[in-house]
Amino acid sequence: MASGSHKLRSLASHHHQFVCSRTHQIGALFLVAATFFFTRLFDHSVVPCSSSVDQVQRSLNLVHGGPYSWPVRGYGSQLSLKIYVYNVEEIDGLNVLMYGREGKITENACLKGQWGTQVKIHKFFLQSRYRTEKKEEADLFFVPSYVKCVRMMGGLNDKEINQTYVKVLSQMPYFRLSGGRNHIFVFPSGAGAHLFKSWATYINRSIILTPEGDRTDKRDISAFNTWKDIIIPGNIDDGMTKTGAPAIPPLPLSKRKYLANYLGRAQGKVGRLQLIQLAKQFPDKLECPDLKFSGTAKLGRKEYFEHLRSAKFCLAPRGESSWTLRFYESYFVECVPVILSDQVELPFQNVIDYSQISIKWPSSRIGAELLQYLESIPDEDIEAIIARGRQVRCLWVYASDLAPCSAMRGIMWELQRKVRQFHQSAETFWLHNGSIVNRNLVEFSKWDLPVPLP
Repeated sequence: MASGSHKLRSLASHHHQFVCSRTHQIGALFLVAATFFFTRLFDHSVVPCSSSVDQVQRSLNLVHGGPYSWPVRGYGSQLSLKIYVYNVEEIDGLNVLMYGREGKITENACLKGQWGTQVKIHKFFLQSRYRTEKKEEADLFFVPSYVKCVRMMGGLNDKEINQTYVKVLSQMPYFRLSGGRNHIFVFPSGAGAHLFKSWATYINRSIILTPEGDRTDKRDISAFNTWKDIIIPGNIDDGMTKTGAPAIPPLPLSKRKYLANYLGRAQGKVGRLQLIQLAKQFPDKLECPDLKFSGTAKLGRKEYFEHLRSAKFCLAPRGESSWTLRFYESYFVECVPVILSDQVELPFQNVIDYSQISIKWPSSRIGAELLQYLESIPDEDIEAIIARGRQVRCLWVYASDLAPCSAMRGIMWELQRKVRQFHQSAETFWLHNGSIVNRNLVEFSKWDLPVPLP
């Protein structure tokens, strides 16, 4: 009997421990849930503006965890950086890089075309909430220049561009302090940083924003470095990027006249010449009109996009360089881009899976085989590719970094990845007390201008 009583007490004790354990588990779960709820409530109460932005971001799947999201690893969980923008008045020569030797070239004149990103990015940095007025607290420094536009409009020649850049850089102690590692330059065309002939001597460690990823000077030298540089989208006509009301709306697939099109000049490039010949063989499938880009027969922007939207697939071969604006434009007429440029680099590749929103075909296989392949793709698959492209094309639009999805917001995330706590150059040294000195042991705050350059 005593033995049975002992067993009952033992079982009761064991049951009591089990009940307590379950009770504790339920209580712990409730505490976690309550903490999460009140934390979220507090977050929403103190940051009402960002909450609506977050909701839009979730709808676009552009927050962490979505199919097109900046991963926490390498980027951080939120944007947190400070950028100093050099003022045109503080650096002698900066105004020349922006407005030409006579100062007659205007911002508005430089806003359009492929070089428009130089102006847009500068203006958005000036308005950015991440801008700082204090050099000493800046993570990064932006050097404004409209030099591509200025050169195209006759405001500077190549020699003047080179001399002016060197003059400008010699007046930037923080550039010398870091060897240029924390300075940002925009070079918006196929020529890339080669617009500055001595780029390899002076800004080879700087961050270059460019749509161009391969060599651009017809020599085996590339100014693009995947470690430090950032590929940016091309500058699309603003009328086409308006939400809900583009200047030329897309057509339903059933109303598109052609299977594919190529709209561009031959420029003596093999791939482009092959497409022109292919269009002559299959005129009912491939549109490749003889476009006039000057004179009385010049094709207007409206007519250009009307041509572009008339096909299911927009072919994007390389020209003088590997990138083409047509790739980005095709998303706004909802035409599936077909990349025919083997060396192309695309923006925000840590976020976007381009195999889901475009096609890349070997440039060595341009011919009837390409058209046969495109013709074999069912319309429902084309619609699915277009739908996925529609979701992320906001990243090609140059709008404020306050916008939940924009090219500037994407650039900011990529810049954050480049931020480092400590910078050095071959001409900076430090002492036991942490002070930074030059080769002559002169403390940084006492460096005289112009600062010696390499």
